[in-house]
Amino acid sequence: MLERTTRVRSKQSNKQNKNKKRKNRGKVALITLLVLIIAGAGGYIFREPLALMTFDLFFSGQVEKQLEKSYAPIEGEVAKPVVVAKEIDPFSMLLLGIDQRENEPSRSDTLIYSVVRPQDSKVLLISIPRDTYTEIVGKDKEDKINHAYAYGGEKMAKDTVKNFIGYDLDYYAAINFEGLREVVDALGGIELPITEDIVNKEKDHEKFTIKAGKPLYDGQEALNYVRYREDSGVNRTKRHQVFLNALVDRMLKLNQVSKIPDLIDMLGNNFKTDMQPNSIIELAKTILLGGRPEISGFTIVGEGKRMNGVYYDIANEEDLAFAKQMIENWSNPDTKTEELIKPESREQE
Repeated sequence: MLERTTRVRSKQSNKQNKNKKRKNRGKVALITLLVLIIAGAGGYIFREPLALMTFDLFFSGQVEKQLEKSYAPIEGEVAKPVVVAKEIDPFSMLLLGIDQRENEPSRSDTLIYSVVRPQDSKVLLISIPRDTYTEIVGKDKEDKINHAYAYGGEKMAKDTVKNFIGYDLDYYAAINFEGLREVVDALGGIELPITEDIVNKEKDHEKFTIKAGKPLYDGQEALNYVRYREDSGVNRTKRHQVFLNALVDRMLKLNQVSKIPDLIDMLGNNFKTDMQPNSIIELAKTILLGGRPEISGFTIVGEGKRMNGVYYDIANEEDLAFAKQMIENWSNPDTKTEELIKPESREQE
């Protein structure tokens, strides 16, 4: 009887994992928080040496100046040295998607532990559900992991994720979805896969309707799309990924290098990172010369549980252990490309 119950639970867990992995396969556009703010707008334009030289001559200085506005090192932490080596070792970065409205505290709706391997043009994204129950480092309590940002900004969010995952983080990058409204409008709108009208109608929620089937959606509609909250947290996280995918696709389709400085300027104070501007530029060029980045995504699945009337996700221990295994494997500069552990390997077990 015990063996049968174990097999049933194992099958259910595998099914959940497969569903999550399907959602995260392919390119996950949250890499915009790292280099796609620069690289994504140019896309394949910069993959050839001649085009890269053109960028260096006409735009790199302007982009670096714009990025200086977003440079926000964490107080008390030693700034990482500027990247100057021809070969850049793997590094980790916490990606934070922030949704801060005028009358609400800011919380990190999206938290991703990423490992970037510049020489391979490969990126590993470990998504952590916003309702994950864990210790909030520096607050001496356990709560939803996304509350760490509300309590103590980037530092507490970074410390909390480090404690939860069990591995250090080299950098962070945070972007407020509010700042992307102007960017979407500047691009003339983006394509979103909306097949049925989306209506935000609950009493305490902001009222809006997004019509289905439109060829392009403007900045306000795109913002409403990521803010819609009347189905589930999992679906909301998926919409964030879909939105950022659509944003990058639009940038690639327009193929306009000259827009990059203006787009970065529009983000203004809505984009922050402790990676220095010239390091970001060198990193973007290194990755793009290696071809379009290959993104591998994995989500640490949680089981819903109510405690004291509040809903939490209790992280699946097997998922967490596998995530740690991948992080260690990807972070090792001696790991060969063919030896990288991919999320899909779980499906073959």
